[in-house]
Amino acid sequence: MEQIIRKFISIGISPRKVKDDMTLGPKTPRGQITMNRIIKAAETEFGRKGYYNTGINDIAQRAKVASGTIYLYFSDKYSLYVHLLTQYGHRIRKEIGKQTANCQTRYEYEREGLLAFLRLVKKRPHMYNIIWESLYIDPKLFVDYYETFAAKYAEQLDQASDEIIEIDSTVMAYCLMGISNFLGLKYVFFDKEADLEYVVDEAMKFLRLGMLTKP
Repeated sequence: MEQIIRKFISIGISPRKVKDDMTLGPKTPRGQITMNRIIKAAETEFGRKGYYNTGINDIAQRAKVASGTIYLYFSDKYSLYVHLLTQYGHRIRKEIGKQTANCQTRYEYEREGLLAFLRLVKKRPHMYNIIWESLYIDPKLFVDYYETFAAKYAEQLDQASDEIIEIDSTVMAYCLMGISNFLGLKYVFFDKEADLEYVVDEAMKFLRLGMLTKP
């Protein structure tokens, strides 16, 4: 890392800036391609072997770059992991936003959003491993990830208050996130051949009708 810092000093970038900016964004399209390869390789390695059993050399070999190249974009393995974790939150919200853009009701939004989430994690199952491992790498990362996601979810629920029973929006956000997470575990990891449309429709019965037949 010190060699990388000296390299940046030689071109006029202060060592404080290098250390403070854990992710050093690419300056060219080619650099973006290289950075994307590194991120994809890190996702595979972290997902398969876990954070602590993955080294920079493992990621470099999978990305087909020199180990030193990774330090041009990330200050260390931890910063690469944090970037990946943050990217997941954005990616999930973006995918859900795209699939729910034409929804007219909250029911439609919840149905299409849940389906979009399940389809996304089915394509990228390593997301589960990487997100949940953050609890053991740095509990603050785990808390921040879910608190940020829940806060944005609660804001949306507040905006749809005329379609939802009177309930604390943060509690509701975490209930819905819990449904999504554990349905994902069951029907992405345990039962990989499941019909996701059927699973989502069954989950929506619960949201629409509730669970109890008697008070």
